[in-house]
Amino acid sequence: MNLGNPMSLALVLTALLVFGIPGGGKLRPLGWWPTLILAMLAGSAYKAAGGPFAVVPNFVSSLIGTTRSVLPGVTMSAIALALATFILFKKLTTKQVGYLGIIFWYVAAGAGGPFGYVADSIAHLGSSVS
Repeated sequence: MNLGNPMSLALVLTALLVFGIPGGGKLRPLGWWPTLILAMLAGSAYKAAGGPFAVVPNFVSSLIGTTRSVLPGVTMSAIALALATFILFKKLTTKQVGYLGIIFWYVAAGAGGPFGYVADSIAHLGSSVS
């Protein structure tokens, strides 16, 4: 199976999250950690895909812009750490973890550091496969 590009990967991961979180089929529903990991990979694929999938990064960018206008001087790293703290300590459903995981990954990748390296690697892998 060849997914070909980041857009295909984003589509497959989104389908996995949409159908895997509630479960109900032959397989068990996705747990908390698998949902978070798949959401972070999906967020990276969205960022790399662009095109119609740019809706997700554009939405997250507008949220970041609003946060920065309300709290000037707040860095992407601070927003990423605040999101990580919220995800890890707040009791969330797996659906909420999926949504926040996508947002977290996009913010964390934009902040640089190890998350940025992983997101860039996934984007590079997706573009080299296509």
